[in-house]
Order: sequence, then structure tokens, then C-alpha cells
Amino acid sequence: MPYTMHMKKSRRAFLRNLAQGSAVAAIGGLNLNFSAKSYKRIIGANDRIHMAVIGCNGRGAAMAPIFAKQPNNEVVYICDVDEKARAKGIDAVVKAGKDAPKAENDFRKTLLDKNIDAVYIATPDHWHAPAAILACAAGKHVYVEKPLSHNPREGELAIAAARKYNRIVQMGAQRRSWALLTEGINALHEGAIGKIHLVKTWYTNSRKSIGVGKPAPVPAGLDYDLWQGPAPRMPYKDNLIHYNWHWFWHWGTGEALNNGTHEVDVARWGLGVDYPLSVSSTGGRYYFKDDDWETPDTQLITFNCADATVLWEGRSCSSFKVQGVDRGVLFHGDKGIMLTGHNGYTIYDERGTVIKEVKSNAVIDGRNTASPNEGLDAVHIANFLESIRANKLPNCDVEIGYKSTLWVQLGNIAQRTQRMLHIDQSNGHIANDKEAMGFWARKYQPGWEPKIV
Repeated sequence: MPYTMHMKKSRRAFLRNLAQGSAVAAIGGLNLNFSAKSYKRIIGANDRIHMAVIGCNGRGAAMAPIFAKQPNNEVVYICDVDEKARAKGIDAVVKAGKDAPKAENDFRKTLLDKNIDAVYIATPDHWHAPAAILACAAGKHVYVEKPLSHNPREGELAIAAARKYNRIVQMGAQRRSWALLTEGINALHEGAIGKIHLVKTWYTNSRKSIGVGKPAPVPAGLDYDLWQGPAPRMPYKDNLIHYNWHWFWHWGTGEALNNGTHEVDVARWGLGVDYPLSVSSTGGRYYFKDDDWETPDTQLITFNCADATVLWEGRSCSSFKVQGVDRGVLFHGDKGIMLTGHNGYTIYDERGTVIKEVKSNAVIDGRNTASPNEGLDAVHIANFLESIRANKLPNCDVEIGYKSTLWVQLGNIAQRTQRMLHIDQSNGHIANDKEAMGFWARKYQPGWEPKIV
């Protein structure tokens, strides 16, 4: 889609409407005195990039060695609120043949190290944007896993922080850096299947019940207060950490953002659309009702756009594949169909006959929560590091990540309010619905509010 003068003016207006200010001063009682010098360092093309990895139980432990193995890049810190997770992250880097990073419980302390250039954030969702905002203010570039934020307002603040401090912020929508998928999207834009009128996206899995959590002592080695961070305090339960937080609205965002963000991002990329006109959702927790899981395990989100409809089908507890793949995106045009799956694509004519198939040799497990494929994670990491050195926007810049995250956040808001949402095309906000806009932001633990002041 051409970048028109109207779009340029709209983007300027959008950025003006975001929070403004000079520095993030403190969060959670820890003063972070970031000076102007701390965020003016320029990294040359041949400079070594020094990093901190934040969050290392699952995804972070898989990504830390991939970062460490990148040319002229060093993982200096492994940060996690859990002693066992820190050990796991350090061990993964050492097994990759690299020097053992330093261990740190509180990632905020690493932001005070002027030698750290960038951070990778793989924390629970409620920490994504607050950590990214703090890192930008400290002069660090940021690679943050999807979703960009727990709620839309945090996403807006993340954009404001990235732009104010002139930091590179890449969201972990790895498909934006996959060569064959990029080839397929370019073919769509060139009219390979004509005018697109429907996009179906899906994710499937066979998750089990999480049961009913019982109050329990916080495990030794876990800093539960720091784990909660910006979220208002809740008692510890034995079925929350380390993965089941995804299914609680207080900390997580459900399957829609946990996985749907990826496919909806590809749909939005293919259509070249910023915001949907309206959003509706249906579904619920159907498979296991006698447990603590709050978000839907079955969800259908419908995004209506000016010229096309986008559907996301989430099945957390039903693993039957669609079109032979566990997750994917199917574009329907007036001259054919394109299926995009794991870094490849297939083009069909109107009758379903294959006219072009482009396959990758990569072995990908779309349900692997740690890393579906190391090589395909590596290309997105490489784009991030290249963008830092060249001072250019990465493939999934914070604004791209914000919009794709917002789509599925709107789907969850539609689910929780049980009605269709109408979207303001100038800024993505929900129009004429005060109750629904109540989900735009969240309440924070006093003193932990993310700010740009």
C-alpha cells in the first residue's frame, strides 16, 4: 500500500495524541535516573552489541542462545525473577559455546549499565510494555515478544517511548522476516489472486485443564512480588506460574494474543489495512469448566474491513488441523486462493487447483512454545540487530506490532462485552462505547504505573 500524504498526516496526529514527556523516572519504587547521555549512544556498523535477556523460563531460554550466536553480539545478562529460570537461561547460552552471562533477579538494575545496548523481553504479557518503556528511557533498543502489550494503552505508550528516545523496537512477529512468506505477501500485493475479500486465520492445540488453584507458599527462589510487577497484587496459587498465567485476564491475554497475534498480523500485512471497521467475537471456556481458566478456549473473532472480512479461529483444546496445518492463513481472492503456513505458500485457482507451490525445508512445530524453528527465529533477530546498526526501522517496528496486537485485543474486548465494536479509523479507538473503552487500559499496583513524564 503506498504511503500517502494523508497517511503521513494521520501518523503525525496519532503520535501527537500519545503520552508526551521527558523521562520515565521510576517504577515499582526503584529510581532509574536516566541521563540524556544514556540514550544518545550511536552504535556503529561493526560495533559489538551487548544485551540483557529478560524472562528465561520457556521462550527466553530458547531465544537466549540464538541471540548469543549472532555475529558480533553478546548476551551479558540473564534476568529472571525465578532462580531456576535464570540458571536455565545461563545454561542455554553456555551450551551454545558462549561465555556465561551474569545473573540478575531485577532486570531494572541492568538498565543502569551504560554498556548494555539492547534488551530482549520474554516475560509474561503484563510486563511486556512496561519493561519496553523503561528500556527505551534507559537508552536500550528493544526486542519484545508478542503481544506488544497487555492492553491497548500500553501499546500507545510503547510507541511514544520508542519515538521519544529514538530506539529500535522490534516485536516478535517472526513471520515478518521469513523470506518465503514475504515473497507470498508481495505476490498478493501484485494481484496474484486478485482482489481479496476474505481471510481466514487459525490456531489449534490440545491444552489440558489447569485445575483449581490452591493458595500455597511462594516457591523458594521466586520473587513473586517482582513477577507481579505492574499488576495489582493477588495471592499466589499453585496453578499460575510459569505458563498458566496466559489464561487469566489479570496477567495474560488468552490464546487470541498468545498465538492469534501471529496469524492476524499476516492477514493485516496481506490486506495492507491499519484498523478494522468493526470487531465481534463469540466463544467461551467450553472444554474444562471446573478449573480457573478465564479466557476462551474456543473463540471466533470477526474483523470487518472496507473490502474484506478477516476471521480468526482459536481452538486451544481441539487440535484438528485446518488445510493440513496446525496454524495458518488462507486468503480468498476473486481470481484464486493463497494458503500461507510455515514459511511457504500455495496459490490455487478459483476451482482449487494448485498453480504454484513454494515450500520451505525448515521443520517447524507451530505449537512449540519455546521455538518453532531456531533458524526462522534467527532471521528476525538478525533483522533487529541489523536495524540497530543501520539505525533503521525493523521488519516489525513497534507501530506495526501495536496495530496487529490491537486487532486481537479488540477481539477480546468484543468477547468480554459481548457486542460488536465500531472502530475509529483515525486512531483505532473504540467509537461511542464508554464501557468497551474501559478495557483500553488497566489498573496498576500503586507506584508501578508505566509513564512517560
